[in-house]
Amino acid sequence: MTTWGLVVETTVGAGERKHIEAYVVAHITGSRADALAELERIARRHSPEHPRSPKRRRLLRDGDGFLLVIDGAWQSFVTRFSVAELLEDSDGPVVPGPAEDPSAVPPGPAGEVPAAPASGPVAEDVERYADGVPVKPAWLGRDDLP
Repeated sequence: MTTWGLVVETTVGAGERKHIEAYVVAHITGSRADALAELERIARRHSPEHPRSPKRRRLLRDGDGFLLVIDGAWQSFVTRFSVAELLEDSDGPVVPGPAEDPSAVPPGPAGEVPAAPASGPVAEDVERYADGVPVKPAWLGRDDLP
């Protein structure tokens, strides 16, 4: 099955410091239609930090994604929601590509299939704010820090 990344690109900051940041808010394994349905659910309930006093909110379908435009008192802020196929993730499970079929691994010297390399610790689900930042910092409560 295909793994899809749900990506949110949103305006952060204001005035001279206003810029766009991107976050992968979720991964969905399944069809593209399943990923788009979840993305639409996320887009409909999304409440960005800016503008603080929204005057108008518009959610538009843009090809295979969504565009949220919120007009504030002085400026408009935009958030783009898109679906992208996960091809590689350096901090996640290996997604086999067409050339990396796991059944095509050559057997070892005695005919045994080599063991898969051990991966790092699995990241647990942590509570996050709407912008994706963890509520509890990873360093909080560590004994090895000064």
